[in-house]
Amino acid sequence: MSLFADLTDHRVLPLEPYDTLASYLAVGGGAGLFDARAVSADVVLDELEASGLRGRGGAGFPTATKWRTVTAYASGVMRTSVVVNAAEGEPGTYKDRAILRANPYAVIEGALIAAHVVGSHSITIAVKRRFVVEIARLRAAVADVQRAGWSDGIVIEIAEGPSEYLFGEETGLLEVIDGRPPFPRIAPPWRRGLVEVVLDRSDLGSGSGLAGEVQMATEASGSIAPPALVNNVETMANVPAIIAKGAAWFRSVGTDDSPGTVICTVSGAGRSPSVIEVAFGEPLRPVLDHAIIVNDDVEVTGRRPILAVLMGVSNAILTAEHLDTPITHEDMKRAGSGLGSASFIVIEEGTDPLAVAAGVSRFLAVESCGQCTPCKQGGLAVFESLRAMLVQGGTGRDRVAVDRLLGTLTDGARCNLATQHQLVVRSILDTFDDEVRTHLQPGHRSGVPVLITELMSLDDAPESVDGSFLSKRADWTFNDDKSESRLASPVDDPGRSAVDRFGDHRSGHNALL
Repeated sequence: MSLFADLTDHRVLPLEPYDTLASYLAVGGGAGLFDARAVSADVVLDELEASGLRGRGGAGFPTATKWRTVTAYASGVMRTSVVVNAAEGEPGTYKDRAILRANPYAVIEGALIAAHVVGSHSITIAVKRRFVVEIARLRAAVADVQRAGWSDGIVIEIAEGPSEYLFGEETGLLEVIDGRPPFPRIAPPWRRGLVEVVLDRSDLGSGSGLAGEVQMATEASGSIAPPALVNNVETMANVPAIIAKGAAWFRSVGTDDSPGTVICTVSGAGRSPSVIEVAFGEPLRPVLDHAIIVNDDVEVTGRRPILAVLMGVSNAILTAEHLDTPITHEDMKRAGSGLGSASFIVIEEGTDPLAVAAGVSRFLAVESCGQCTPCKQGGLAVFESLRAMLVQGGTGRDRVAVDRLLGTLTDGARCNLATQHQLVVRSILDTFDDEVRTHLQPGHRSGVPVLITELMSLDDAPESVDGSFLSKRADWTFNDDKSESRLASPVDDPGRSAVDRFGDHRSGHNALL
């Protein structure tokens, strides 16, 4: 299918890609940047606040609040950094890659507006190195805006990082750009940004340099570390039109609490993945139906009813009774779930819920970095227990053991991955308790975990998902060579440097565009 099918709305994701800066200018591109630079940062922040724009990376945090917070913690010595998070990896999500292919100019323009607001002289776009097409589009677009003089005085870099899920976590992303593995920091990112400045490392315990052992930049610490403003691709792409057309225009669609449009990815249940931009407030059911219409040239026959919808691996599942829930942050919360990155993985009736739970558990356990033992080792134990129940059957005691393990996953957690593991798996097991308990009885049906992993393309399944994840081990190595893994988790590899294992992505080590 065409990536640019007949979408419901086209504010951020156009029907046809903007191949050149001229094509982007022809539809009003650039107006937001020039308008922003003609006024003070406060005026831009006020308009952004009035628009109600919420982050599109998953949390839905108010964008203007984030920008104001970063501005308030600006360093008096070093400049704030602007970072675009393009390290998309949530299972069932393809929206950011779709934007980078179709409309990279809006992303760059939004980042340049952010740089104006926070007084930054640098923009880093962090993207997985295997996103070859998206990187090429970004390089061409950056070269275009540089020739046009948009970025005069501002250095724009592209940091190519690893494929790991935690590269997309905000603090893990900053770690990679700083030249370290994608191991999340224990503290909020805006108090320490891209350039880590530690005046005295004598109090850092083992001296390993891991993120959790680096102190926060507080007024009392004497640190001159600058903050970093990190926003998702889709968030940045919304900013230019808000500034050019105004908050009232932005709020002309959507709801009071979730204004504007949202880009959804629909996949699963034999569907070819589809990316659709809709106004906030549209019910989920027609969006899922639209995905079928977009992907199928002939009438669909034999398609089973929907059992549930997996919201990536970040929020509780939605059952069939919730398919008319409006697509907003607030309505998804009322339904007992959350919108996240608007990834909807459809699960058909007849699918074993325990197999889905085991697939989710394996993904999150493998992708855990191992800094927090309950998350990594507890997560692996949850997966092994679920797999054993799925393949061999079990008893009520096994189910109790899984519940107990889930309850301790978040102990001491420094990022949200453990919470996701706990929330999503528990929601599946609790919602489909009767189906799960069939595996605890004599004569149970044996099965294998459903493959839950990252989307690779919008082509027909099964090539659309990352099949290599089946051979990924808990230490982030692969068993393609059938060698045995020596490590319990990625953090247990002190013998290899971050550069050896993940590449060098530090500012100054990337090619300037």
